Amino acid sequence: MGLREVSAILWRERHLLELLLFKLDEEQLVLAAGRTRWLPRATREVEMVLEEIRQTELERAVDVSRLAVDLGLAAGASLRQLADAAPEPWQGILTEHRQAFLTLTDEVTALVQTNRELLNRGHKAVRDVLASIGDGRVEVGAGYGERSVLPGSVASGPGRPFLIDEAL
Repeated sequence: MGLREVSAILWRERHLLELLLFKLDEEQLVLAAGRTRWLPRATREVEMVLEEIRQTELERAVDVSRLAVDLGLAAGASLRQLADAAPEPWQGILTEHRQAFLTLTDEVTALVQTNRELLNRGHKAVRDVLASIGDGRVEVGAGYGERSVLPGSVASGPGRPFLIDEAL
């Protein structure tokens, strides 16, 4: 396995990390917009990219170990160690790959954290709404039917709809 082949794998992995960033951005937009209908699809797409990254990482690990041995390094050598041992122009190329991976990893970590916070806020909002429904602020049987009123509201009275399904 040569430097050219390892660089090609690193390019592919960088591309996948950029695709992951895009998919995480999409997921964030869905979360921020409250469009939970699309959340399972967005999450599934993130998971698909993650699976591709895992497969590529395995391939990279095997090829980098072979290259490390060819360069006189231990099989588990880091990308920095490979860059230091590689001749030019490969030393510069591998250093650029390493820096790009560090940057992409930081961006992915930040997006994942933000998406988690958005998910937690959404989950809390749903819990709060469900708690308010269960604490007596809504009449039993309130929903789309004629009994659908908020107690004490201006809209109270027969035939005034309230947008909570009677099944709740």
